[in-house]
Amino acid sequence: MDIRHLEYFTEVAKHLNFTKAASSLHISQPSLSKTVKNMEEELGVPLFNRSFRHLELTDAGNALLHNAKNVLQAYQNLRNELNDVMNLKKGEIRIGIPPIIGAAFCSSLISHYKELYPSINIVLTEVGTNTIKKGIHDGSLDVGFVCNNIGNMQKYDMLDLLHDPLMLIVHKDHPLQHHDSITIQDIKNEPFIMYRQDFSLYDRIIATCQAHNFYPQIVCESSQKDFMIEMVEATLGVALLPKQICEQISNKHVKTIPFKQPEIFLELGMIWKKDAYLPYAVREFIEVAKET
Repeated sequence: MDIRHLEYFTEVAKHLNFTKAASSLHISQPSLSKTVKNMEEELGVPLFNRSFRHLELTDAGNALLHNAKNVLQAYQNLRNELNDVMNLKKGEIRIGIPPIIGAAFCSSLISHYKELYPSINIVLTEVGTNTIKKGIHDGSLDVGFVCNNIGNMQKYDMLDLLHDPLMLIVHKDHPLQHHDSITIQDIKNEPFIMYRQDFSLYDRIIATCQAHNFYPQIVCESSQKDFMIEMVEATLGVALLPKQICEQISNKHVKTIPFKQPEIFLELGMIWKKDAYLPYAVREFIEVAKET
């Protein structure tokens, strides 16, 4: 008896009809009947009761069916894993990244993964958090980086990656540029270069300002950190960006200033679809993320 025989048997048990099972398996009905008969002779017990108009599983048939399903599932899992390993040489992982973080927060992770699996094709898509969640749900993305409060997470698993405080960036000639640190109150009269309203950090900043009894004067909204920095350079206003991004700013016309007591943070996480089969390449990316 081999795996093929178990597949044939379970198909007959599913339809309780040799003709329908044979059609589903794309083999002849006599060949299928002979295979089942040989199984019964090998096991020494009848698997189907053929004395009625329709087939019925015997007690022995029910016992075999229960165990056959477990064996076939284990075999399928083995095939999937072996296929994953074999296909790593031409595999692909699709990653969603919000525009506001770009590569600043995930470049080291992706670079490390690429070193471990140089033949994997990494496809990066720069889209917002809501689009990332949708892409993971419909299968067009494998994993995604998401920021702050991302709403209902019942369909996703998540790995927390970062808790990064926001810092103030100002023009080099701004009155605050000599301060070693500032408070939220220090910027209540400043024009703000802000994130777009569909960004979670927008809501966080608004809520924090309101908690300090003022509403920010917003002069510009953007999804691109480089554009926000350029607007600060053009003296349109001030902006709040995560510390790791601020540390990489090379523009000599702007200065970054930390808050004495940080109240607003970029909370970065990585999500993937819950209760779904994850290809080996994706599982390894998640493991590398946990280690990194």
